[in-house]
Amino acid sequence: MKVGLSACSNGHSKEWAYQIDELEKVFGSMGVETVRAPHIVSEIDEFSGTDEERAADLMSFYKDDSIEAIYDISGGDLANGVLKYLNFDLIAQSNKTFWGYSDLTTILNGIYAMTGKSSVLYQVKNMVYSDDALLKDRFQEYLNGDASKLFNLNYKFLQGNSMEGVVVGGNIRCFTKLAGTKYWPDIKGKVLLLESYGGGSGQIATLLAQLEQIGVFDEVAGVLLGTFTNYEKENLQLTVYDLLKMHISEELPVASTREIGHGFDSKAIVIGGEIRLEK
Repeated sequence: MKVGLSACSNGHSKEWAYQIDELEKVFGSMGVETVRAPHIVSEIDEFSGTDEERAADLMSFYKDDSIEAIYDISGGDLANGVLKYLNFDLIAQSNKTFWGYSDLTTILNGIYAMTGKSSVLYQVKNMVYSDDALLKDRFQEYLNGDASKLFNLNYKFLQGNSMEGVVVGGNIRCFTKLAGTKYWPDIKGKVLLLESYGGGSGQIATLLAQLEQIGVFDEVAGVLLGTFTNYEKENLQLTVYDLLKMHISEELPVASTREIGHGFDSKAIVIGGEIRLEK
């Protein structure tokens, strides 16, 4: 098996570039050959290449019949800049799955909005960030054909008792960047996933207010809250759910999971894929 490693968002700093080597060793131990995109390490400020160059890197993997899957290993702020350079007709015809997390929320949802194809919210570099053998075991089992350890979620309901639909969303800050663009997915009847790395109560509250003001909470079938890393570290008086309740009806189902987000032990979830959660 051969896979591509891309970086559509911020470039890796040179001091952390060794992590790419470590990831390639992990993949190699699983029998997976990796092909590294030309533009991964930062060259100018946070850019590993221009938006057009990073998009060309991604499209080269879609055009290469030997590449079976594409794993984006970046994050930050720049991913939405590549969207206008992507060939969505070619992506729609491909049987490859794109994986990424955080700022790659823009591309995951853009692919679904433009092609109807699903992608995976997950950072494969978690297998390098953490020494926990469980992470490699989950991924190896996935490669061996058993996706349950990587994708099955533990969750609890905070409001309501069931929700069902196609999953959209991801990182709340990055998802809202798509609002008003053609890359914003149809959210009617969808399950909205929201998680975040940064942001205090004011930052998360204002993003939830924006989602309410553009009608999102009137149309989705439910909200699944992942982890909000820095928010949870601050021991604030209001929880993210408390903030969310200011913007939703009492009838909208809400569930939470500790297994989706920026934690190194996070599992994967399919953006553009069906999910059913029951109490």
